[in-house]
Amino acid sequence: MTQLDQSEYGQELIADVLATAEAENASAPETFTRRVLDDLEQAGEVENTFTAYHRGHGMEVNGYGANESLGTLDLFITSFALNPHEERLNRTAAETLFKRLLTFVNRCRDGLAKDIDESSDVHDMCEAIAKALPESPRIRLFVLTNTVSSAPAFATTELDGLTVSREIWDLTRLHRLSSSGTLSEPIAVDFDPPLPCLATPVTDQDYSVFLAIMPGQVLSNLYGQHGTRLLELNVRSFLQTKGGVNRGIRDTLLHNPDRFLAYNNGITATASAVEFTPDGTAIRRVHDLQVVNGGQTTASIHYAHTRDKADLSNVFVQMKLTRVSSDHLQEIVPEISKYSNTQNKVTVVDFSSNHPFHVAVEKVTRSLWAPAADGSGQETRWFYERARGQYTDALARERTPASQRKFKALHPTAQKFTKSDAAKYIHSWAGLAYLVSRGAEKNFRELMMRMGDEIPSADTSYCQRLVAKAILFKQTDRIVAARSFGAYKINITAYTVARLAQATERRIDLDRIWRDQRLTPALTEAIDELCGPVRDAIVNPLRAGTNIGEWAKRPDCWEAVLAVPWTVPASLTAELTAEPVPDSDGPGVSDAASGDVETVMSTSAVEWFAVSRWAKETQNLQPWQRQLADTLGRYISNGWTVTDKQATQGLRLLGEAQHLGFRPGS
Repeated sequence: MTQLDQSEYGQELIADVLATAEAENASAPETFTRRVLDDLEQAGEVENTFTAYHRGHGMEVNGYGANESLGTLDLFITSFALNPHEERLNRTAAETLFKRLLTFVNRCRDGLAKDIDESSDVHDMCEAIAKALPESPRIRLFVLTNTVSSAPAFATTELDGLTVSREIWDLTRLHRLSSSGTLSEPIAVDFDPPLPCLATPVTDQDYSVFLAIMPGQVLSNLYGQHGTRLLELNVRSFLQTKGGVNRGIRDTLLHNPDRFLAYNNGITATASAVEFTPDGTAIRRVHDLQVVNGGQTTASIHYAHTRDKADLSNVFVQMKLTRVSSDHLQEIVPEISKYSNTQNKVTVVDFSSNHPFHVAVEKVTRSLWAPAADGSGQETRWFYERARGQYTDALARERTPASQRKFKALHPTAQKFTKSDAAKYIHSWAGLAYLVSRGAEKNFRELMMRMGDEIPSADTSYCQRLVAKAILFKQTDRIVAARSFGAYKINITAYTVARLAQATERRIDLDRIWRDQRLTPALTEAIDELCGPVRDAIVNPLRAGTNIGEWAKRPDCWEAVLAVPWTVPASLTAELTAEPVPDSDGPGVSDAASGDVETVMSTSAVEWFAVSRWAKETQNLQPWQRQLADTLGRYISNGWTVTDKQATQGLRLLGEAQHLGFRPGS
């Protein structure tokens, strides 16, 4: 596959950022920040990121993140240049940026939030940082820039006893990340001292297996350095790793650490290459290390050490290490993960770009011509970026400037969308805007889990309607941006689309949107009218003092938006289809807002009561969800029919409970 060199990548990056900023009515630095953080989140480098810009005397910030996997508080500052080849980020400039970022952290700790408008996203950021500081064992400061940096990429300092790591993501690292062809840079680990191991008989030339005992401190350090990147291919890591410590593991580590090896099943890991000591009896170095089973063990050891100060000097973990040739890595490793994780029922989901659904959407959209709707007579294509960097790679294959201009004319940047974009469009249409509000990666994972094994048939009709949802979402986003609401644009957009779909009973003519490649005037006016009341419901949580960003992630927020009094205008009603537009985005996605009484009624009362008990014992789910589960159990045991609304919320809470670890009979 042809790759852009660093200079070409830098120019393409600027063009993409400027085009996106114009389309979304945002600033270039804001757009660049969001793009880089999305890439880093996909790579497993950061989690739960939130962008908000603030600049004051001696301080500046472009966003923050709460990394649940590592327990770190992350702060980001951006340096975006229109001519990156003419500028460099030297050591002095980098030090200044880090200093401004650290000053902002100190000001947050000293109560900066009280000086910021409570309705702004900056206020929420300041409050969240002030709250997280006492609970974070480590702070990470990031400089994001599209220039080349001559300063060290990594450094460590201290702030009042807290470890503060500093990291620079410059053009060189961003280009390497973009062109690597994987979600993140491979993990290579040196063991010093080497790990003694036992080799098993070779039965297949494509893999070999080794048994070793790993010190608990070494495993904790690995997780502390790499976080969930270490668990990328672990199915269970996506579904169940929540940053908490398993109680049994924690008790053993604190009270009987010397028995941990006897009590725990250990971990299963994979690598593409293994290097040994000269005598071949110990592992010296591994390449592409992944823990494919034992993610909970790995994370729990790390948290027990960092949060509970557990002594790991007598803790050891058995490891089965499978060396898989790089040619078969993506084929064999998911299967090892799948079969290693069958001791409990889990949803086996392949979150990679090779999932059949994404492959099918890519295949259809590559040959699907969108109607020429601007009067030019030029048909175009919507480019589905199944894997990161596909658009850039495709453009690079056009060798001459003329052919590249032609490619861009046929595949406009504004018509490029990714897997996480598709998840936003699908979930917003389905009434799951609170999932969209949880961030691109979490929302995407939820889509895949809800889809499960019943993959939608991504035929031509499906893809045309998916593009129609994209147009609906993008145009709604532009309408919301034009209203200058300030903060929470993505939340307002998602909830507006969700409320619109619910109010019209999903009878908006998606096929017409596809044919016209735009929204009708009546639909545009309805969105403009609706987004104001939706915004008011989002920025005014039912409980005073609730963080707005967190409020938007909860089903309660959707209930508040549903309660907004709004009637579909007559002009739009006249355009609606007679029946809901046929659509199938997979179980738990399509028709999510209308509910499914039959499915709820077919679930036994015993299971609903079990969900309620489990939620109370574990303190999972919201109190109203636990109460609803008990109510559904009583209705079903008495033979009463539940309402559509009860069924809708019941299916959601059941899905969330299963996602958090509930199993029937547990």
